Amino acid sequence: MPNMPKLTRKSSKDKSGSKSSGKDGKDEKDCVESAKNEKKKSDKSDKSASSAEAHPPPTQIARINPLPETLKLKKEKRPGSSRFNITKNRELLKLPLLKDAAPAERETLFIEKINQGAVIFDFVKDPLSDIKFKEIKRAALNEMVEFITLNRGVITDNIYPVAVNMFAVNTFRVMPPSTAQNNAEFDPDEDEPMLEAAWPHLQIIYEFFLRFLESPDFQPNAAKKYIDQLFVLQLLELFDSEDPRERDFLKTVLHRIYGKFLSLRAYIRKQINNIFYRFIFETEKHNGVAELLEILGSIINGFALPLKEEHKVFLLKVLLPLHKVRSLNVYHPQLAYCIVQFLEKDPSLTQPVVTSLLRFWPKVHSTKEVMFLNELEEILDVLEPAEFQKVMVPLFQRLAKCVSSPHFQVAERALYYWNNDWIITLISENAATLVPLVFPALYQSKEHWNKTIHGLIYNALKLFMEMNQRLFDECTQMYKTQKLQEKENVKRREEAWGRISQLAHHNPQYSMFAQSNNAAPVAACSSFTVDELMEIDVDKLKAEVKEVPRKTVERTPLNRRSELPHDGGTIRALETHKRADPFLTVAAKESG
Repeated sequence: MPNMPKLTRKSSKDKSGSKSSGKDGKDEKDCVESAKNEKKKSDKSDKSASSAEAHPPPTQIARINPLPETLKLKKEKRPGSSRFNITKNRELLKLPLLKDAAPAERETLFIEKINQGAVIFDFVKDPLSDIKFKEIKRAALNEMVEFITLNRGVITDNIYPVAVNMFAVNTFRVMPPSTAQNNAEFDPDEDEPMLEAAWPHLQIIYEFFLRFLESPDFQPNAAKKYIDQLFVLQLLELFDSEDPRERDFLKTVLHRIYGKFLSLRAYIRKQINNIFYRFIFETEKHNGVAELLEILGSIINGFALPLKEEHKVFLLKVLLPLHKVRSLNVYHPQLAYCIVQFLEKDPSLTQPVVTSLLRFWPKVHSTKEVMFLNELEEILDVLEPAEFQKVMVPLFQRLAKCVSSPHFQVAERALYYWNNDWIITLISENAATLVPLVFPALYQSKEHWNKTIHGLIYNALKLFMEMNQRLFDECTQMYKTQKLQEKENVKRREEAWGRISQLAHHNPQYSMFAQSNNAAPVAACSSFTVDELMEIDVDKLKAEVKEVPRKTVERTPLNRRSELPHDGGTIRALETHKRADPFLTVAAKESG
């Protein structure tokens, strides 16, 4: 405890009051400068992990990105950490090392150390209490992790009940209330998660249990008496923990249990479905959706063909409705991975999947619209031409609306589709149907307020021109004819209103009505105020398109929202967390 003497000296100094005010001010400045220096050292930028093809994209641990210099803001009081059932007798004796014990006594000593690990201490109300005994427990847990990793034949029948009990006693608990105030949505990009105060012990407990499950001596038939459905149900409840480090360990633990206990697989999938149903249709609040989807991504990858009806129902009734939730940005990469995995397994699911995406398409949420466009491009990358033809018309009708969107990020993301070689191949094979759908939106977007869109528009038009010159000319003439027809319709509508106005003037009561209501003459509104807009010069359009060289435009990242001040301790705790990803391997193919 290196900080204890410093706290003591400071308190005695404050009580004595013998130092001068000038020196006190200097000390305060030094403290502020040192605190700023420490904060500058602790502020690091997030590094997003690249997603592998055979594994779902990992859930980010430290999503918040603090500023180098932060202001001191008054924050509301946050709820405390989880409440554990503190053990009454917490006095522990330091036991001999396992490596020094005789082989005949090693199992008994191992069980005694596991029982010491089941002693629960207080890290919330009085974190400085029982420091000696907490250190004894921590040392015993670290020793057991090393012992079970380096030795063979140490997991006997007597070890299973005490090891599972130690994990259950330390981890299974009631989750504290959410830190989101006034039912506000928790945003992991800006809101600080509530970290578990007991994490110094919890982390080693999770590491031990993972080593226990991964040990070559582990026998699922012997452990199924203790790792049962009730155990799995309590384990799934922990996924609502706000601490991302704990959810990361839980993800790996549940994945290993799913792989080793065949009899629990259907039950695990059913309970995950229930969590998603409650999340979608009732609460819309759950902290572990991304981690659960990451596990399901590995599970779906191991589904045997042909897919069972149960799995198809899961896709249509559970995964697709997850797009409706407001907090889609928290788990969208993992959700998109699961959707693509299903389509790779069974391409016949393409039509219901795309139809559902178009039905759930956001109308006024530009950020979600960009996420939908990202997912749709991933789906198109795995589509076969025969399946593409079933959905191409409604899909490109929606794409045309996105191209003409006034929000530049939506229009920009939609125009990036023309940088995808496979999508261009699909368009060229169905150009007669698709080009007339998109051409009007592309031509109208030439007048977009954002200049970045202009280059992408001409790039797309140039591709269409190179793809089929004759079709491009026909689309241009069709667009011109359509606009002229719209102009004629407007003219006829104005003439009809003019005739109505003349008939109204001939009415004997018109003057009386006009004086009493101060009626002003009705002016017909026309959407075409400039005649030049209607004169579409085909040759001029071709010349403009040819002048623009075709090039692949790099995608620009979306603009992040303003960053809020964050706690440096939280940032450091999340950055020092070590993932257990080596244990999360893709499970072998299964029949159910």
